[in-house]
Amino acid sequence: MTAALKTDSLACALHLAATAVAAVIDGRSLNEALSQCWRAWPGLAAGQRGAVQDLAYGALRRHGRDDFYLAKLMQKVPAPAVRALLLVALARLQARPEEAHTIVDQAVEAAGAVTRGKAKALVNGVLRNFQRRRAELESAAQLDEVACWQHPRWWIARLRRAHPQAWQTILAAGNERPPMTLRVNRRRITATDFQARLATAGIAVRLLDCGALLLERPLPVERLPGFAAGLCSVQDAGAQRAALLLEVHDGMRVLDACAAPGGKTAHLLETARVDLLALDADAGRAVRVSENLLRLGLQARVRPADCREVDAWWDGREFDRILADVPCSASGVVRRHPDAKWLRREKDIAQFARTQREILEAMWRVLAPGGKLLYATCSLFAEENGRQIAAFAARQEDCMRLPINGMPELQLLPTEEHDGFYYALLEKQA
Repeated sequence: MTAALKTDSLACALHLAATAVAAVIDGRSLNEALSQCWRAWPGLAAGQRGAVQDLAYGALRRHGRDDFYLAKLMQKVPAPAVRALLLVALARLQARPEEAHTIVDQAVEAAGAVTRGKAKALVNGVLRNFQRRRAELESAAQLDEVACWQHPRWWIARLRRAHPQAWQTILAAGNERPPMTLRVNRRRITATDFQARLATAGIAVRLLDCGALLLERPLPVERLPGFAAGLCSVQDAGAQRAALLLEVHDGMRVLDACAAPGGKTAHLLETARVDLLALDADAGRAVRVSENLLRLGLQARVRPADCREVDAWWDGREFDRILADVPCSASGVVRRHPDAKWLRREKDIAQFARTQREILEAMWRVLAPGGKLLYATCSLFAEENGRQIAAFAARQEDCMRLPINGMPELQLLPTEEHDGFYYALLEKQA
């Protein structure tokens, strides 16, 4: 029945976004859900794909609040497809209230196309009732923790414990759109020349202290001059600190232990002429590393391998520098991955911590005496960050924690300039 929807219509975009949101509620990642959508609808124009993605991301950022509204507006939970469509439509209504008539009309059309008309009256009634009761519902949401902060209750509690002075700011940032920052490929162009190209193209940017370029407004990479030719990459400003902190120099042997999708790998290669091995446990993601390096004109040895299984990939030669950007909860980048806060479970944190500990132990084995290891996460939870490193340093007699900006570690909280990241720099004593 979905073939009845015009592919360039808002109704079609609402339907496809709802399909992706329903998949996330069912336990699948948003990236996986959107990829399946693109395969099922190969003829979608780039603009319509962008609209679908924007709608899905917006609905998942607001999921905690809009699900609260649905519970107030309906006596029983509707079918998954209808629930997801209502979540997407509610998010759109609040983002663009001036388009309310069109949004309701198109949501009803989408409901009719995918349910043989059975849910049209339901969708129409719920959305119009929301408009009438909006002020009342918004007041009620402020009294419900999950609805107010739009994060799971356990997530809120952990952030409150870990960051008692900043937890509210962190949660608010997690519900916003993320900034878009660029990294200049200094192997191919100077930062000054690239900024001039951006200015000529009418693209306004601001230079940050780490060397990243913050765009005034996010835009498709196709509009960035020289992107296809490898002049720049999109990389969060917080993530760009990794290569600077690791302090690589020409001739060093360097290991990027969990490399995909390759942003930090490329930055290391742009910083110095090093002999770099990039590993990733996922073969498909390892291919992405190679593709990114090819676009940028950079070379490294890329292997699909679990870095913890040292005997399967190590040639016995120790590394001068190791980047361990370990798997984590992604609690610091949730505005980029809004599905994460609904897919994660509190028990997952302990599993991430075990994996991180195993990676640290394995990487210490292949680090040369006098070498440095940079431990990195995009997490804000202490179990994955400070506690993990403190416990590791206590177990290793030859481990020295090196200061970062005069502090024993660097915890970046999400701001308008960058996402949340954690860094700890360790040196192996000779």
